[in-house]
Amino acid sequence: MNTAEYLIKKLEELGVNDFFGLPGDYNFNLLYAVENNPGTRWIGCTNELNAGYAADGYARMRGFGAVITTYGVGELSAINAIAGAYSENIPVISIVGVPAVKCIENKTMVHHNFQEVDYYKFMEAHKPVTSATAFLTRDNAKLEIDRVLKIFVKERKPVYIAVPVDIAKLEISDREVSYNWTSDEDVLDAVTTKIAEKINKSLRPVILGDSLVKKFDARVEYREFVEKTGIPVTNFLMGTNLIDMDYEKYLGGYYSNYRNPQAQKAVEETDCLIAAGPVYSDLNAFGFNLPYKINNHIAIYGTHCYVDGIRFDNVKMSDVLEKITQLVSPREISVEKGDIGYQPVSADAGDLTSKYIYPRLQEFIKENDIVIAETGIIPYGVGQIKFPHNVDLQTQTLWGSIGWATPAALGVCLAKPKSRVILITGEGSHQLTAMEIGNMLRRGLKPIIIVLNNQGYTVERVLSDNPYDKFNDIMQMNYSKFARVFEGDIWSTKVTTAEDFDKALKVTQIMNKMCYIEICTGPMDMPKLTEDVISSLRNKNLNKSVSEQYCEPKEKITEHEDKKKIDFETTVHKGFDL
Repeated sequence: MNTAEYLIKKLEELGVNDFFGLPGDYNFNLLYAVENNPGTRWIGCTNELNAGYAADGYARMRGFGAVITTYGVGELSAINAIAGAYSENIPVISIVGVPAVKCIENKTMVHHNFQEVDYYKFMEAHKPVTSATAFLTRDNAKLEIDRVLKIFVKERKPVYIAVPVDIAKLEISDREVSYNWTSDEDVLDAVTTKIAEKINKSLRPVILGDSLVKKFDARVEYREFVEKTGIPVTNFLMGTNLIDMDYEKYLGGYYSNYRNPQAQKAVEETDCLIAAGPVYSDLNAFGFNLPYKINNHIAIYGTHCYVDGIRFDNVKMSDVLEKITQLVSPREISVEKGDIGYQPVSADAGDLTSKYIYPRLQEFIKENDIVIAETGIIPYGVGQIKFPHNVDLQTQTLWGSIGWATPAALGVCLAKPKSRVILITGEGSHQLTAMEIGNMLRRGLKPIIIVLNNQGYTVERVLSDNPYDKFNDIMQMNYSKFARVFEGDIWSTKVTTAEDFDKALKVTQIMNKMCYIEICTGPMDMPKLTEDVISSLRNKNLNKSVSEQYCEPKEKITEHEDKKKIDFETTVHKGFDL
């Protein structure tokens, strides 16, 4: 088969059935390969940035995602989405159609180029935001595709492949290659023994779960580890609902000193913290207030672990969790729990506010729903919801690129067509990427879209010296009418009171179509937790010691660490570095 067909086939085998992007004369051969493959489908988007966000949403549900763009103008438009996927461990492959080999060899100045011709500059631009890059040639096409996809599967981060138009048609071998990888058994034995020893010796262990458990497909093993060991458990924001919220040992979310003192106390007083898939960012970990350093506890990542400051490489998170579940003795630890979630509230005749919106959403969300929460003020409101069983919450809390959520919802809907998808976004973010509503309607998708219209960039108002600075105002639109501009089956409404919001949510229950609700609040209305966290971070200059608290150990070996290194090398001889 030809190069383009081979690449699409291998991605299909990884579960990628939908490819997002825009056509361009340099990528037509790639698009033909997608359309001619009976198991794959082309999803044309409004622009390349949206296509990248959609591939991100798709990958969160299906494991991997793909975006196809054209040389220069297309790939650079999508690069912010690729960077966001890199930041959050979302495996999206960026496939770029580039000019023919002859143009490259002769440095011919064809369109979408600089006057100083350099066909490799755009690949170089992608290197900081991908785990691997490749520029295919006559000699390396299959080898490079296989190399890059192996990294793609292991690292769960974006990769980049440039395919010249003539190389796309080049016939190559279709010999089967496995992209799966296995843990190094020696390292796995060493690290799990060490982890189990620390946990079994501890008196007050606590598990802290986070988003990398999802990203590395280890949710089943994580839940078994939590439930079989009986160790109390909490989570950061992006790790919300990894564990059933009715589980008896679930402490609720960790919000530092802002909320939930029970979880805060458990984390502060533990003598053995087990962090599974942690992302130590300011907004995800609720400020830099944690009472421990990364090299003073157990940290389990997707492909490596830290124990006592020593890094153990080439071990899968799922394998580590599965093995320590067998090695750790079950505990009977009493748990002090506070209230989880919002208390019921009653509608009144006043204006609609966050004090009503989020408790009402808690009642509205059902088992197995998928909730996509836009960055800004919304995640802290949604994150406090007590979710029913098996609800999947997706946010982009680390990268925080406004506009991500709407096209990401397109990708989620296509990846999980039988699930109810609820998108909650702010009107400022929505304006950036709202054209993908038309794409959803074109594809017959039926998400519930809730647009929070608070007359500007509210999160920036909190951060600004003057909340009413003009640069935080945005163009006002009638969003409920805007949604009906697109052809398709849609019901939309605009609400300003709690009573109207209730009625709108009830209508969605009987509608077999896309439902779009614009809810209007005051410009400074927000969840109290959002206000507290954002205000505390405003104008906060982090000193070196605070910053280092969240960094992985540097390549520096003290005399004590050197002793540990020697002892470990004599046992295992491989698999870590400091």
